[in-house]
Amino acid sequence: MTLKVVYYLNQFFAQKGGEEMAHTPMEVVEGTVGVGSQVNTMLQDKAEITHTIICGDSYFNENESQCCHGLQEILTQLKPDLIIAGPAFNAGRYGMACGTVAKVAHEMGITTISGMYPENPGYELFRQYAYMVETGNSAASMRKAVPAMVKLINRYVETDGEVGSPEEAGYMPRGIRVNFFAEKRGSERAVDLLISKIGGQEFTTEYPMPVFDRVEPQPPVEMMSTAKIALVTSGGVVPKGNPDHIESSSASKYGEYSIRGLETLTEETHETAHGGYDPVACNQDPNRVLPVDVLRDMEREGVIGSLHDMFYTTVGNGTAVAKAKEYGAEIAMKLQKAGVTAAIFTST
Repeated sequence: MTLKVVYYLNQFFAQKGGEEMAHTPMEVVEGTVGVGSQVNTMLQDKAEITHTIICGDSYFNENESQCCHGLQEILTQLKPDLIIAGPAFNAGRYGMACGTVAKVAHEMGITTISGMYPENPGYELFRQYAYMVETGNSAASMRKAVPAMVKLINRYVETDGEVGSPEEAGYMPRGIRVNFFAEKRGSERAVDLLISKIGGQEFTTEYPMPVFDRVEPQPPVEMMSTAKIALVTSGGVVPKGNPDHIESSSASKYGEYSIRGLETLTEETHETAHGGYDPVACNQDPNRVLPVDVLRDMEREGVIGSLHDMFYTTVGNGTAVAKAKEYGAEIAMKLQKAGVTAAIFTST
């Protein structure tokens, strides 16, 4: 029996256009579009892509509830056996959309197969809802990503959905622990692992731990009265209208804006682009997230030497760790070049 498949694509991979078409509303078309045609050919007779769901990245992320409801209606009507989404590579908004599609499908009892770069926030947030193969950072790795996804789809079909472990099937870990009977009890396995580790032999832990960079704290500022202080935030505060279109989730950029001559921020001059918290309080008084008013008072009182003329802002909501490190390094270089003594980093 041939599996009925529905494919999810964003505006770019559906060949509708780039960022200028990112606000394309969700639609359904019969058959295959874009990369789906290649996947359908490679699947041969094991599965068939009958319909393609297309939605712009910005539209999906800015209208998530509406899109989820639309997905439920579409999937209820089409009744697919399997969903394919992506590959999303390291495109944050696309990854979040693919992950959300997988979650909606999972809640309806439908399996999703996708592909993402490990640093894509869509993987970390939604990996338990889909089988995701590892891809490269960009679409340049499409030639490797598509065959890897097709291989996993074929395995899914051949095993009747029992694909096996990540090591066996070639997908990234889902963070799901499964009970099974082992030949040795846990204490014996633990001792075996310890002996292998002490002996310098290769071993595979049964419970891998996440690895994070450790940032050593800097020494305190000795003379605050002469210090030049900068404001940096992941709370999404931007000039009114969000001139650089920083995304409300999975930000692909940061902003650099002047506060020279500003004594305070107001709801007429600034707002938040952040989609991960209630924006009302911040929009009423942006100083609650970016305290320009207090620092101006401290500047006049001589508590600090001066407030840097520029502030730096992005949205931390769902932003990839790799992207955050990239923004941090660039901002730090700019602050250093400007002679900034210390930065106050505000969140939400």
